[in-house]
Amino acid sequence: MLVSVALILVFGLLFSSLFTKLKLPGFIGMILVGIILGGSFLNVIDDKLLAISSEIRQIALIIILTRAGLTLKLDDLKKIGKPAFFMSFLPATFEIVGCTILGPILLNTTVLEGMLIGCVLAAVSPAVVVPRMIQLTEEGYGQERKIPQLILTGASFDDVFVIALFTVVSTFVQSGEVNLSSIIQVPIAILSGILIGVAWGYVFQMYFKKFHMRDSIKLLIILAFSFFIVGFEKEISSILPFSSLIAVMSMAISINVFYPKLANRLSSKYNKLWIAGEVFLFVLVGISVNITFALGAGLFTILMVLGGLIFRMGGVFISLLPTKFTNKEKLFCAFAYLPKATVQAAIGGIPLAMGLACGELVLTVAVLSILISAPLGAILIDSSAKKLLTKS
Repeated sequence: MLVSVALILVFGLLFSSLFTKLKLPGFIGMILVGIILGGSFLNVIDDKLLAISSEIRQIALIIILTRAGLTLKLDDLKKIGKPAFFMSFLPATFEIVGCTILGPILLNTTVLEGMLIGCVLAAVSPAVVVPRMIQLTEEGYGQERKIPQLILTGASFDDVFVIALFTVVSTFVQSGEVNLSSIIQVPIAILSGILIGVAWGYVFQMYFKKFHMRDSIKLLIILAFSFFIVGFEKEISSILPFSSLIAVMSMAISINVFYPKLANRLSSKYNKLWIAGEVFLFVLVGISVNITFALGAGLFTILMVLGGLIFRMGGVFISLLPTKFTNKEKLFCAFAYLPKATVQAAIGGIPLAMGLACGELVLTVAVLSILISAPLGAILIDSSAKKLLTKS
């Protein structure tokens, strides 16, 4: 298994570097490495590593959620106002609705399965968007209306919204029905996840203020507790409907609110941890892809991805209707909301691990959405920013 780990790290980092030099997202190279090393081609990855790949992807998802929570600025949402509020959920909602409509037509799914695909596809990628918006802020583009800040804030909350919906819809698909009892459990699971996460975040920040220790130790404590929450979700849910992923995110947000200096330092630590996590996440996703199945899905799967993006762009334009943005600025915001990557890689394989009939299809669509939208979004953002935004 150590040889497999070495292959993933060495070739994942190498291909990431090559694609970055080509001005393309590095994780595209990592996915291709996974496809090459996996069963579709070379088949050189140890079965023992593949057996725990779903757990490794879950660890990556926990790191993603904690990083997001530690960097979310609730004040930014208040300062930017209604546009940020609408951008945090409306484009994703439009894409989910689009996939719910298109799924049964293009891929012969049920309505619930189409909705599940939409929940996987609907999150925007911080890996593509964040560095580009930071660069535009530094260069002074779009600063009159705070467009880069709007996109950064909206995209962060967008991911939280989508992951919350995914956890709910996946349980609907697993049970095969949506009844009154399961609908009532949804708000209870979300609310209990938020309350438990906020409470533990408050406890942790109080403990860390009272007892001095290295930030690395604090990271390990928070990470271990996050694993505990996610690992025991089923046992907790048998007593009280509960969303562990929302709890993990809420815990990180709580630390950020009550102890922002610590949150900033921990965020830096999580960013370093993510360097290895990102390689394993995207390479393992590539390994999980069944090329024969993907090729068989063909044109209709691509149309599904593109159709969802069109619905998403419509959601962006509607979100910005109450603003004084020019049409050029609205178009740029729509481009900036196209890229998909990190969340899709993290949750795309979960339905397959759950044993859902649509699991392989969901994973295939998730990977195709990354391969299509990430480079498309990155190219459109880079090529249009200076043409569509004004420089202060």
